[in-house]
Amino acid sequence: MCRRLRFSRMQRVFDSLQVFASLRAVRSRLPLPRGERDGVRGLERFGFGTVALAATLAIFSSNVRAELVPYKIVGDAIPASLTGSHGDAGRGRAIVANHNTGLCLLCHSGPFPEDKFQGTMAPDLAGAGARWSEGQLRLRIVDASKFNAATIMPPFYRVDRLTRVAPVFRDKPVLTAVDVEDVVAYLMTLK
Repeated sequence: MCRRLRFSRMQRVFDSLQVFASLRAVRSRLPLPRGERDGVRGLERFGFGTVALAATLAIFSSNVRAELVPYKIVGDAIPASLTGSHGDAGRGRAIVANHNTGLCLLCHSGPFPEDKFQGTMAPDLAGAGARWSEGQLRLRIVDASKFNAATIMPPFYRVDRLTRVAPVFRDKPVLTAVDVEDVVAYLMTLK
């Protein structure tokens, strides 16, 4: 039964690729709409074939392991930026305040008057920029267990030694290097 399920799933992928190929062949024989020249279609005109190809690529590329930027820990900090540049504080605030992306407000509270549901398990984020340096904040976000093995704060930029991770999130950090720098930039404004 397991083989039949796998075969039928692969058969559906194969059939969708055949449909994509046939749609592409039909589209290539159609005349271009008025206003388009040199055979180049505008980016705003994505068809079913393009969407099917993008979905297929997303399915097969979801198993790719994320490449993490190497970093060096000095004492209780990561002094150098993960991206080589400063982050955007506006984007950082959006990540911190978003209950689906950063998840910060599940445990922390902070200067977010619009958000009624904030955590009380972790330090208040108000004044974080005055209490910790940029490098210390960066290490706390990347992997707080590097300086406190008993921490309950999850690592936001680590993919190894994790347990109970859903298959779609395996080998992917919660935040990208750019996201980490954006959050650090925002937290540094909270003095």
